[in-house]
Amino acid sequence: MRDITGLIDTHAHLSMLADRGIPVEKRLEELFGGGFGGIIDIGIAAHDLASRVNAFSRFEKVRYAAGIWPYPEAIAGRRELAAALEQQIREAPPRLLAAVGECGLDRHWNKAETGADTAGEQELLEAQLDLAKQYHLPIIIHSRDAAEETAEILSRYPEVRGVIHCFSYGVSQAKTFLDLGYYLSFAGTLTYKNAGPLREALKLVPQDRLLLETDSPYLAPVPYRGNPAEPGMVEETYGLAAELRGIHQEKLKALIAQNTLDLFGIDWTRPEKP
Repeated sequence: MRDITGLIDTHAHLSMLADRGIPVEKRLEELFGGGFGGIIDIGIAAHDLASRVNAFSRFEKVRYAAGIWPYPEAIAGRRELAAALEQQIREAPPRLLAAVGECGLDRHWNKAETGADTAGEQELLEAQLDLAKQYHLPIIIHSRDAAEETAEILSRYPEVRGVIHCFSYGVSQAKTFLDLGYYLSFAGTLTYKNAGPLREALKLVPQDRLLLETDSPYLAPVPYRGNPAEPGMVEETYGLAAELRGIHQEKLKALIAQNTLDLFGIDWTRPEKP
């Protein structure tokens, strides 16, 4: 691994790495010992925040998001689970909770023609947008094969700021989400050989709306494809993003750090303990 000083992974699922047998604490010790800037550990279930904080709280440069991914079971129990998520948000350690999410719409897995409750999925997203608004938190949006539908819902919540994580669309959709005030975050998919539209989208994102991530353990960048993605692999995405935008990687690091502060309120130079 080359220079990882100051790198930030704005979207990782650390507990999922542990589930794959990867020694997460050892990896984090190595990363932060080498100057890695910070990680946002992302929630997918109503009750997972406390366990994640307990697992990684000794690492001062890990922050957390709490949200409900649109699994069929979550959609079916959306009202009760949204209430449980709100309780987790209320009880979160001060300053460690950075955002609501991830949450959103997935038309790859949840298709109306296969019987998925797409109306319920929309309600689950709206409930979390309501929480983001109520608790003045940014939101982390998952949107797959659902750009127009996602944008329509987000347009009804102009007070909420957020990011389209693991952005997977092209230039037209990028402009739509940027016009709504959202940040766009790019993952290891940027390095894939079929990522032409994605790379064109990255080039047009204003420098104050760009974020980078791994979506660990998913979507490992080239040359790590086929392996679980780990936060340190975000270096590959930084390298290509800097090349595509024609800037030095150190400048890109500074931009991502500033954008992380602006959106999530995280100053990685001043870590907070629970």
